[in-house]
Amino acid sequence: MTDFDIVVVGAGVVGLAVAQRLASSGYSVMVLEQEAWPGQHASSRNSEVIHAGIYYPPGSMKATLCRQGRDLLYDWCARYNVPHRRIGKLLVAVESTELPALQALHANAQANDVELQWLDATEVHALEPEVRAVRGLFSPLTGIVDSHALMQSYEAALQAAGGAVSCNAHVQSIRPIEQGLRLTGLSGGEAFELTSRWVVNAGGLFAQQVAHATTGYAPMTIPSIHLCKGSYFAYGGRSPFTHLVYPMPEANTSGLGVHATLDMGGQLRFGPDVSYQDSLDYQVDPALAESFGRAVQRYWPDCRPDKLVPGYAGIRAKLSGPGEPAADFSIQDQRQHGVAGMISLFGIESPGLTASLAIAAEVAMRIDSL
Repeated sequence: MTDFDIVVVGAGVVGLAVAQRLASSGYSVMVLEQEAWPGQHASSRNSEVIHAGIYYPPGSMKATLCRQGRDLLYDWCARYNVPHRRIGKLLVAVESTELPALQALHANAQANDVELQWLDATEVHALEPEVRAVRGLFSPLTGIVDSHALMQSYEAALQAAGGAVSCNAHVQSIRPIEQGLRLTGLSGGEAFELTSRWVVNAGGLFAQQVAHATTGYAPMTIPSIHLCKGSYFAYGGRSPFTHLVYPMPEANTSGLGVHATLDMGGQLRFGPDVSYQDSLDYQVDPALAESFGRAVQRYWPDCRPDKLVPGYAGIRAKLSGPGEPAADFSIQDQRQHGVAGMISLFGIESPGLTASLAIAAEVAMRIDSL
């Protein structure tokens, strides 16, 4: 016998989604989180956008799980009263030279079976009078969500099903035993040890560390992580927009451009930019306001850079480095890495929040079938 059926390492939005799904299926579940509270890293430092599934390569896990997760997430938010709004997103070509990129996005969305509506310059102006564009696309399925409330709803569902979250619990080693896996570590400065039939590595920025700490995990299957920082600036004053506004993706980067988003309170913010880092640095450089202002003024000429206020920064757990094509999610089980009873989630960056319930379903399917 083991202490738990399943231990989930990491209490971000994906780890909590996985945990509640497995607990609701009747498994005994414990979530171990090394920080003082859940979702301290990427899960609470993002655009809080429910993505439609426009950008991802057709057939990729990102495309499939985003599309599935989007629908599951809207249903979940409605059922559990999680604050959210399906406000739609406007993608704009500011210059005629950007029209091929806009057309490519439309074709990719079609291949992913995602609805987009063509708009001419007059229709863009009618939708968002202060946006400058020669053409646009409107995504009616894009929305926003309160990421903190979403995580709280996942944790509440987990607890209602008999599961629990233990914070300040840092896993230091995982090794196979006859019945499953033994985890050791420190909790509140004191050593702990527990056993589980399954371990789900949902460590986010630390998922590679968890894999390297696992005895028998094939090292060549652990992908390199690239820390990619994105800063956000809030805008002082009332927002001129009622929808999200996205420029064309930045050339030769993995970014979607400095876009305009709204939170549930109507606060306008811009970001993220793209900056690869060597460490977890969440400071926002106020000097970036100038470059943010120039980027935003391309599609919103009346933007005043002096009204841009440093907001927050997030770090993406990317599997691709600077100048490389964006990598897909990586979900590994024993068939890939060789450790029975372990599932690892690597590179769960955007659209990880949107896809969280679909990722949970994928993990549950693997546990039930292996």
